[in-house]
Amino acid sequence: MTLTDSAAQAAASSAAPSTSGPRPVRAHRGTELHTLGWQQEGALRMLQNNLDPEVAEHPDELVVYGGTGKAARDWASFDALTRTLSTLKGDETMLVQSGRPVGVMQTHEWAPRVLIANSNLVGDWANWDEFRRLEQLGLTMYGQMTAGSWIYIGTQGILQGTFETFAAVATQRFGGTLAGTITLTGGMGGMGGAQPLAVTMSDGVAICVDVDPSRIARRLEHRYLDVAADSLEHALSLAIEARDARRGLSIGVLGNAAEVFPRLLAMGAPIDIVTDQTSAHDPLAYLPVEHSVDEWHAARERDPIGFAAAARASMAKQVEAMVGFQRAGAEVFDYGNNIRTEA
Repeated sequence: MTLTDSAAQAAASSAAPSTSGPRPVRAHRGTELHTLGWQQEGALRMLQNNLDPEVAEHPDELVVYGGTGKAARDWASFDALTRTLSTLKGDETMLVQSGRPVGVMQTHEWAPRVLIANSNLVGDWANWDEFRRLEQLGLTMYGQMTAGSWIYIGTQGILQGTFETFAAVATQRFGGTLAGTITLTGGMGGMGGAQPLAVTMSDGVAICVDVDPSRIARRLEHRYLDVAADSLEHALSLAIEARDARRGLSIGVLGNAAEVFPRLLAMGAPIDIVTDQTSAHDPLAYLPVEHSVDEWHAARERDPIGFAAAARASMAKQVEAMVGFQRAGAEVFDYGNNIRTEA
């Protein structure tokens, strides 16, 4: 394989300044082509769909889900991706490195139209310090699983797996149903937002905590969440009433899990299951108790090291409360977000 004449153009366009910054992105609809073939059109529409305001968590920042999982490195890279896809031929392959097109290869019609590699650090360089250094230089991005690969389909994509997880808890611990139980969890973003519906699908009650009111509003709008409580006491009252009636109910609580979990433990709340799907895998995506949502972005940009240390201290408080619930007899597990390691 050899580089085509358009390879240099793709590389140059990826480095060119964007003609415009954040803007609403919508996937093309219908049968009209905006590229030279349907394979290229499919890739373009998947990229656009990832950043649709109805899909992405923070589309203005190119963040799709998972705290900082992005579809493109920056808006200049997004423009370069769409330009390259619009001219990509049916026997060419675009190469994408961490959200930026870096070349076009002459391949053949049976080869992939797009090859993507995201956030690949190896050996001694596979750590957050090196990643942050490269990110600040504009040389990488965090692509999560389906953000940087342009195949995110919203919370529906994880609902089945989340349901299976809670159904397994029901089978192993509660006789095959979550009826009559209360689950406490944190995080209602793109992944965690599946939890309230997954619990009620097994007839359980879920108290779901999130620091961001927009996430709670989105889950209510999409009917993944049944109700938002006015206070923690209100949430617990609703939960106990539904549990006693063996009726499924999901309840959203606005607050920081690092504060809410310990408070519920101190209240002696009758919690049966505890887990967590905050973005604890990335300390910069976990809000410390001493910061507000409004100052989140500025605070982590201003002092990422201090912010990460504060986030880990808050995680420790949350995990300590989770251990407390476990000692009290609850079924407690993390959900693969590395919160125990980070704490």
